Amino acid sequence: MASSQETFNKKDKEKKRLKKRLDKQQKIAERKANSQGSGPGNMIAYVDEYGQITDTPPNPANKKKIDASSIEIGVPKREKIEATAIRNGRVEFFNASKGFGFIKETDSQEKFFVHVNNLTEEIRENDMVTFEIERSFKGMNAVRVKKV
Repeated sequence: MASSQETFNKKDKEKKRLKKRLDKQQKIAERKANSQGSGPGNMIAYVDEYGQITDTPPNPANKKKIDASSIEIGVPKREKIEATAIRNGRVEFFNASKGFGFIKETDSQEKFFVHVNNLTEEIRENDMVTFEIERSFKGMNAVRVKKV
């Protein structure tokens, strides 16, 4: 006669699987019995004025009206620099052969790059000049430069 195909090890594994399945069904039944309902009222959470999550709704008396247009999203816009203002300065350095130099503003002591194409008349070092500034891709440049 042939011996049984079920060994002790197989019987033991089957018992463990069956016990696991029964335990899982018991846990599910306990959860259903102890639950307070699965409606949307039990799943709502609120955020208070301090950013804390709570289960109590906020007090409507503390509600504030906020203008949506005053909210800035992203990077704030950069202030525009007045480009039409005429400034005074002194030529700190100018290389006529290469066609560029630097002008130091008398008020703010800031230096601005100047190119020969932005001159209305010829300048040399230590000349007093009036100029306007414009933004280029490398920074602020002096344009429409005139001798005083």
